[in-house]
Amino acid sequence: MQQLSFYKQRRRCAHAVMTCLLAVGLMACAAGGGSGDLKLPDIETPARWSTPAGVRTSARETIQPQWWHGFSDAYLDGLVAESIDGNLDLRIAVARIGEAGAALGQVEAGRLPTVSAGVGATVQGARNPMTGDMETSNSYSTNAELGWEIDIWGKLEKGVSARKAAYQAGEADWRATYLTTVSRVATTYFLIRSLDEQIDLQQRSLAAAQRIYTIYENQHREGIGANTPVLRQKAELNTLKRRLLDLEREREIAENAIATLLGKPAGSIDVPVAPLRETVKLMDIPGGLPSDLLTRRPDIVAAQYRVLEAYELVGEAELARLPSISLTANSGGGGNLASTSLSALVKSFTFGIGPSINIPIFDPKLKARVKSREASAKVSEEQYRKTVILAFQEVENALVNLGSRQLQKRELEEEVEHLRVVARQTRAQLEVGIVTQLEVLESERRLLNSNQSLLQNHQQILSDTVDLYKAMGGGWSEDMLELGES
Repeated sequence: MQQLSFYKQRRRCAHAVMTCLLAVGLMACAAGGGSGDLKLPDIETPARWSTPAGVRTSARETIQPQWWHGFSDAYLDGLVAESIDGNLDLRIAVARIGEAGAALGQVEAGRLPTVSAGVGATVQGARNPMTGDMETSNSYSTNAELGWEIDIWGKLEKGVSARKAAYQAGEADWRATYLTTVSRVATTYFLIRSLDEQIDLQQRSLAAAQRIYTIYENQHREGIGANTPVLRQKAELNTLKRRLLDLEREREIAENAIATLLGKPAGSIDVPVAPLRETVKLMDIPGGLPSDLLTRRPDIVAAQYRVLEAYELVGEAELARLPSISLTANSGGGGNLASTSLSALVKSFTFGIGPSINIPIFDPKLKARVKSREASAKVSEEQYRKTVILAFQEVENALVNLGSRQLQKRELEEEVEHLRVVARQTRAQLEVGIVTQLEVLESERRLLNSNQSLLQNHQQILSDTVDLYKAMGGGWSEDMLELGES
């Protein structure tokens, strides 16, 4: 009889579950279900880059993962490797990926059943009025509960998908930080090398100015020259010395910046002196197509995932307005601790299972949440659009800068060559007494100044090349992606 009664109860429970499911299904049809549909904004993409004259492009259209090796500087390669390992911004980005992964795991755990158990014991005492003795009784109780929300409409799945998109956006952020770090290390290193060569040129200019000053001073002392040129040249020496001190100061500051990029204290890095144009060579840029930018630049990829996340959250909010079904089960038992009868323990055991349905009949907060998340999705769309437009601008600007610098380089090279010929001819004329020593020194100083302008142009081309590689998203390999995930 007890077994028959149990089967009847189970049949009634099953009927109740089916009735709830049918009712919820009808309500879902009436509510329309719904979820956010991902629609990335349509953005007009140029067919090709407007590469200016003078910019050399390589036949390869893909960017190599370690593209900075194209500068052929082993010391730069070592600095980049150290920065990848020690840069604090990169470590923060990795920690944020871990944070997003933990949030994803927490949401995924919400789809699993929950089980809890408890046990209790009670001691009661009373004095027997007949005998006056204290009598005690001990009892215990046990219970277990199981709860599980059935994800019929995919609400929980939407939440998981949103957290996955956030996690993938975090990975793209790591890639963006990686690219920014490499670019900053390279441009700062180029600045140090340029300052090394500028300091050398400045010292030579200072030496030439000192020789001119000596000539003016001797002429004034001998009574064949005025004092004004002496004072003017002395002021020129002061200016050159002050500029030399500025260059040395800028180099120390650049070294401190390198140390920070490597995750080390300022002052702990001592970059050896070397001339820029002898250590770092210019390299060509890849061709590529503008459409590749949408899948290559990490900030664009991150913006895409954030649009996806926003739409998944819209879908989650919409599905939260539908009824939810949960299954709960509980069991328990109890008795006197002094009892050793197994049948007594079995008779005291209870068990129950049943569905529960939560129907949000009127909850303005749920509707407001949908509106709020739809607005957030719109913001994500516009941020994506802005990111893409700015990316195209950065690439075009880098190409314009490179084209202009390359044309300037040709003019400067011709200028330096002409001044070199002038300096050589002036020295030859000095030997036959046609010109004075002063004219020779002036021609040499002009040559040094033009050489300095050519040096600065070389550094600008290198920095513009780095800016272009950064604007085009750099190069990526599976190893780098695995490094970011780890």
